[in-house]
Amino acid sequence: MLLGEGVHAVITDRHGGVSAAPFGSRNLGGAVGDDPGAVETNRRMTASEFGVDPSRVVLMRQVHGRDVAYVEKPFGDEPPGVDAIFTAEEGLALVSLAADCAQVLVADPVARLVGAAHSGRPGTLAGVVPALVEAMTGRGGDPGRMVALVGPAACGRCYEVPAEMRDEVAAVVPEAWATTSRDTPSVDLRAAIAAQLTRAGVPDVKHDDRCTIESGDLYSYRREGRTGRFGAYIWLG
Repeated sequence: MLLGEGVHAVITDRHGGVSAAPFGSRNLGGAVGDDPGAVETNRRMTASEFGVDPSRVVLMRQVHGRDVAYVEKPFGDEPPGVDAIFTAEEGLALVSLAADCAQVLVADPVARLVGAAHSGRPGTLAGVVPALVEAMTGRGGDPGRMVALVGPAACGRCYEVPAEMRDEVAAVVPEAWATTSRDTPSVDLRAAIAAQLTRAGVPDVKHDDRCTIESGDLYSYRREGRTGRFGAYIWLG
């Protein structure tokens, strides 16, 4: 899909790769116990399918924080621990990986800036998505022009947590307060992130509203335990 003129965004699923069970089959995560050769093949194949140079794909070492990095090339063999990246480089694809956390892609098509964030419960509590919007603004972006896509995530109907954990997140982002379909405490990541984007001044928030726990087409750590990661890609081109 396009998030503005010349801004490409794609969210993968678990199908069409070479990884064996329990990572079958398009696992893009390199730190989940899958065969490294299979992961590398999946990453190269996925980029090529999108028309992206596989050598110009930036993956983060996601640590559930709020740090943001501006990138002009891939990190290499030892990426820093960050949960959001952004760039103005044409053809440089930014990737957020997940298996229940939310991937958030942000673009300012006028300033020619794109960003990707990984926002699970800790990252949402820490405010990684507002931090990304702020960092992009510092490089000439305008939140009022930005478009965001919140990818698949564990939904509020399924993401059960202890009551005190729900209260902790809701104290910072009230929209996160939710109950599951079983009437137990939960966190609504999607509602929380959408509210954070709105408060950051981003007017256009789009959603891939699939629940990772409910959808067998996506990886879910909550559902499967040992599993792979799917990717959200964004690039200028």
